[in-house]
Amino acid sequence: MLTLHENTLLTESPAIPGLAFRGFAGESDYPKMLAVIEASKHADKVERSDTLDDIRRNYSHLTNCDPATDMLFAEMNSEVIGYNRVWWEKQDDGALLYNVVGFLHPDWRRKRIGTAMLQHAEARMHQIAAQHESGAGKFFQTWANGSETGRQALLESQGYRPARYFFEMNRDIQEPLPDAPMPPGLEVRPVTEAHYRPIFEAANEAFRDHWGFVERTFEEEFPHWIEDPTFNPSLWKIAWDGEQIAGMVLNFVSQNENAEYGRKRGYTEGISVRRPWRKLGLARSLLVQSIAMFKEMGMDETALGVDAENLSGALKLYQGVGYKEIRRNMNYRKPLD
Repeated sequence: MLTLHENTLLTESPAIPGLAFRGFAGESDYPKMLAVIEASKHADKVERSDTLDDIRRNYSHLTNCDPATDMLFAEMNSEVIGYNRVWWEKQDDGALLYNVVGFLHPDWRRKRIGTAMLQHAEARMHQIAAQHESGAGKFFQTWANGSETGRQALLESQGYRPARYFFEMNRDIQEPLPDAPMPPGLEVRPVTEAHYRPIFEAANEAFRDHWGFVERTFEEEFPHWIEDPTFNPSLWKIAWDGEQIAGMVLNFVSQNENAEYGRKRGYTEGISVRRPWRKLGLARSLLVQSIAMFKEMGMDETALGVDAENLSGALKLYQGVGYKEIRRNMNYRKPLD
């Protein structure tokens, strides 16, 4: 496997005095990672709010990733200027995805540092992929926000191409809501702890029809799920048909994000309907109920993300209740071989 030591230059890296690469040093790296994320988001006009607790929580629940071998840090005169991380997952159709996420301080871009780091990540992902067999294909995968033009240029220079487009959408809370009654026989009930697993499993089942779906287990996801500061089941809209879950909207509010950007936004996310209850207007009803709830809470807007090519007609549904596109982001892929 690829290993790194302090003050070791990658063979692909540019000859810049003071530039060195190393592996993960543990929790002492978290504040350095946060500083790079903050510098990057401002330069790239990406809206996100991260804390040290967020990073600590995320890195305590990694799947198919060992930071000791799967992370790379770039330093300039011993100060961290960038990092990336790789991991793998198996899509429901059998395709294997080898993911990379990374950040580079804007002061050190366009010097081939990002290129060297991406090439190193690919070398590590090749090592991981060599242990796997797949008849459905293997792909490098990463993400770029629409405003990250430099990242897009880097990825495309290395052979990555957009595989899917996703829209960020929002809705003015004061816009009139359409009539959207619940289908007969269905009802929304308050969520209790006993419902967590059935809700998770119903969502998993519903999302199997979505592009790029990767199966998760309750045991893998629940610890991370419940520790997230946005976890608030009292905001969820879960539709029941007797003792069966028919559909849901897993609403949440990011207090940190609202404070940072000076807004009052509620997220209408995790929208799904199981197959037997589709085409009845259930998703529309739950979404309208969610927007009405956020209005009662004093929010100014609601927001969601959507796969622009979703075959279930999600984009049309969201447009029909007043959501408008505000950003366009891309999933990038590149055949591993």
